[in-house]
Amino acid sequence: MATAIKQTTKRIIKKESIITRILDAPRGKVWKAWTDPGSVRYWWGPKDFTAPHISIDLRVGGRFVYSMRGAGLDGAVKDYWNTGEHKEIVPLKKIVTTMSFADEQGKPVPASHYGLPGKWPKAVLLTVVFADIKGGKTKLTVRETGVPRETAALSRLGWEQQLDKFADVLVLLSGRTRIIAEPGKQEIVMKRIYDAPRSLVFKAYTDRSLIPQWWGPRRYSTIVDKLDAKPGGLWRFLNRDKDGTEYAFHGAYHELAAPDRLVATFEFEGAPGHVSLETLKLEEIGGRTMLTNVSVFQSVADRDAMLQGGMEEGASETMDRLGELLSKAVTEKKAA
Repeated sequence: MATAIKQTTKRIIKKESIITRILDAPRGKVWKAWTDPGSVRYWWGPKDFTAPHISIDLRVGGRFVYSMRGAGLDGAVKDYWNTGEHKEIVPLKKIVTTMSFADEQGKPVPASHYGLPGKWPKAVLLTVVFADIKGGKTKLTVRETGVPRETAALSRLGWEQQLDKFADVLVLLSGRTRIIAEPGKQEIVMKRIYDAPRSLVFKAYTDRSLIPQWWGPRRYSTIVDKLDAKPGGLWRFLNRDKDGTEYAFHGAYHELAAPDRLVATFEFEGAPGHVSLETLKLEEIGGRTMLTNVSVFQSVADRDAMLQGGMEEGASETMDRLGELLSKAVTEKKAA
């Protein structure tokens, strides 16, 4: 599997944390994903955090206000706010900003407001450098100065996770499907961003008239044998090739929470007994939908067998077809 990112440098020097990444995208796209509020909402914050509010005044002297939502050190879910001022902007090359903690109105507050230890300055200094490298890729360097040693490791971990999300978003915003299968794990994570509301995406997964229009690779026609979209309900779909050979799949719905969550089992009838649990999560951000599908297999061997059987190619083509269907539906709705 192609790797979208590569971490090349990571160190701390006198309250200065530096992380360098090689990103598989041209500098213009990296810059836009870093500075466009709608894009930042997809990646700001560590793993499992969301970003309910992002505002950016991209000019020297302009301010930004970001919030991220997730579990704090005490385990409670809360919102954490940041604000700062742009000190230097060299388009497509460099951004220097101050950054401090803030309240819900975007006014600076001390780090102790969020229970963070250490002697913090009024604001840390954040320098981000964008550089072209061969192959249409970009070298991104993030330098953060002023974080006290007591929280330096935690801050660095947050940036590392945040940049992992950023690299994913670069793939997703280009209209591609991101498939993640880490060695030794029993799961496959599939992500995609669609320019459609999540209610429409959810409908595409649960409406028997829509399933044949996108489910499976193009070389097959899809027949819906069963689709009882409710907890405990069953589903069974068949892919039929041009010679009439059929490949059947089935499962049971465990949870349907429209329009943001669907949980069901998945089993290929050609390999009975190898069942995976599929959890579909749909998050709507700015009118677009982030789709995340997590497939958990009974063993690493089962997971690897699925990958070796061409799952990535088939899943990517299926997600492309879903995108085409959604785009058509959105266009027709606007024209109506």
